[in-house]
Amino acid sequence: MLHRRTTLTLGLYALGAAALPGPAHTITSRTGPTRRGGPGDVGRIRETTAAFGRMDDLYGGGHARGAVAAYLADDVAPLLRGTTGRARPALFTAAAELAYLAGWMSADMMRIGPAQRYYLMAVRLADEAGDDLMRSMALRSLAVQAVELGHHRVGRDLADAAADGIRTGSPARTKAWIAGMCAEAIAAATHDQRRAHTLLRTAEAELEHADSRTDDAVTGNYRRESFSHQVGLTLTHLGDLSGAEEHFAASVDSRRPVERRTRVLIGARLALTQLNRQHPDAAARTVLDLRGDLSGVASTRVHQALSKVRTGWRNATADDRIGEADRLLATLAGTSGPRR
Repeated sequence: MLHRRTTLTLGLYALGAAALPGPAHTITSRTGPTRRGGPGDVGRIRETTAAFGRMDDLYGGGHARGAVAAYLADDVAPLLRGTTGRARPALFTAAAELAYLAGWMSADMMRIGPAQRYYLMAVRLADEAGDDLMRSMALRSLAVQAVELGHHRVGRDLADAAADGIRTGSPARTKAWIAGMCAEAIAAATHDQRRAHTLLRTAEAELEHADSRTDDAVTGNYRRESFSHQVGLTLTHLGDLSGAEEHFAASVDSRRPVERRTRVLIGARLALTQLNRQHPDAAARTVLDLRGDLSGVASTRVHQALSKVRTGWRNATADDRIGEADRLLATLAGTSGPRR
């Protein structure tokens, strides 16, 4: 299983649109200062990762992404090179969580190569820590990226590899998070409705029994509204746009104020679904409802989705509401007037 999963991850380099840096394990083999770390350093890294994660939720991957990369390279890497003994596994897991966040933020900015590099780094750091759960979480996000890029079968294989790493006793919330991604990947790769719906039911059942706190670790934010988003993505791949619209809308409506980037991203996906259902007026209402959040979010994924929305209604901007929504998006894009 280890070799299979490692091969899958290494093979993902073929998806990169940008030139990729060297092997991720070089973070522990570079020359430079080393420092011996302990439990206090583990706590500090996790607190810092959580703070950066909160900023990512509010403002998107374009905010502080460079600071996360610098913290990983300049502050965390010396500890990884210099620490031995009982503190070492926890330190490597904490570093994997930080690398995972760096990958997530890079993916949000559509920096495909760096995102893969950081996710792969998280996999290797988790291997070093003997943390199968963290490894699975990084593989899951590689699956997300592969599916978003249109590499559906690779995404399915990576999601399966993530599920392979789940052990008895793993948090139910994590099991739900990974099962939901498996459903989406199956739907994208094979359009197997029966299998996809079975996996969604599994995810929902696990989520119903989740007893971990929702602010725990990397998967803490997998809530009911997260599941609704996953259902919407899965149904989109299965061609059920009506069902997808319903679930995207439910996810947007129940998002917390701190989840600005996620709310805007899912709102953009909702608007695209409404356009695909030939409801440009509904898409315009969705965009206008996001007005208060749009300007503060730095996310290439969001801006690309909203650009597709503008393209989708370009022949309907004479409608007052659609014209207002288009002008709003034009202002955000740094242009003026309707897009022609």
